[in-house]
Amino acid sequence: MFFIQHTNETLSFQEMASPEINSQEVLIEVRAAGINRADLLQRAGKYPPPQGASHILGLEVSGIIKAKGEAVANWQVGDKVMALLSGGGYAQQAKAHQNLLMPLPEGFSFEQGAALPEAFLTAYQALFLVGKACPQERVLIHAGASGVGTAAIQLAKVFDLEVVTTCSTAKMATCRNLGADLVIDYTNENFYQKIQTFYPSSKEAGIDLIIDCIGASYWTDNLKSLRLDGRLVLLAALSGVKIDNFNIATLLTKRLQILGTTLRNRSLSYQSDLIFQFWKNTKNLWAEGKLMPIIDSVFEWQQAEEAHKRMQANLNMGKIVLKVS
Repeated sequence: MFFIQHTNETLSFQEMASPEINSQEVLIEVRAAGINRADLLQRAGKYPPPQGASHILGLEVSGIIKAKGEAVANWQVGDKVMALLSGGGYAQQAKAHQNLLMPLPEGFSFEQGAALPEAFLTAYQALFLVGKACPQERVLIHAGASGVGTAAIQLAKVFDLEVVTTCSTAKMATCRNLGADLVIDYTNENFYQKIQTFYPSSKEAGIDLIIDCIGASYWTDNLKSLRLDGRLVLLAALSGVKIDNFNIATLLTKRLQILGTTLRNRSLSYQSDLIFQFWKNTKNLWAEGKLMPIIDSVFEWQQAEEAHKRMQANLNMGKIVLKVS
């Protein structure tokens, strides 16, 4: 099979043997692969794959099951599936544990399927498993037009949360169309000040839960924006990881919780439970059109370099997908 070999400088096609599957795994003929910022970090040497994982880029794919291990009970050769991977997606074939598969929803293209697992599972985990969001709470989602952001807005609205989000000017309409109640243009407005203006009374002011991938530059305003007993869930730190002169008094007086989470290095049992809960609670919503992966663009996998440059420049609204041939 062919796969995309990466260095920090280049992506190139190489050939290797098909992955060998164990009794619990399936071999997927990959039709599409989602692109994630983790792929860019791995290229730069800042996010190595977990021990034992494929060194090939790619954390999510969709395709058709080509072969299965003898202990695989609920999937058949020929099934159309979506898969969460720890690596190996930028290839013609990829292997996945049977518990990390989801059926491709009826009517979905393979490109839509590849845009779903990483973004929606990350968002679901951050909102509900880690962030403990409850109906009618108010959530602030930073980078609302990103892949995870567009998924988080939809999940929050469908499970009865009030949504505040930040994005750049050109992406505000996308966030509004997904149902965000307040969209803040971070290029022209300070989100803390905007929240205080929009919710002026002491009873209404503040945020219950913040989902943040920005990190250091948002730290102070995030804590100021949280209500009593608020939670901040950190997914990444695009603006940096070091915070100077931090006073912990705010944490104590507001009883705040600061939570960090990733998905790729979680255990198989954790990822399996996450997928089980997610699919149980959302499987009917795809057919009803209440949830939908937002695709920014689809590139032929020969254009992977251009796709990475688009993400690096923060031009995407939703997911960037590679069509694998």
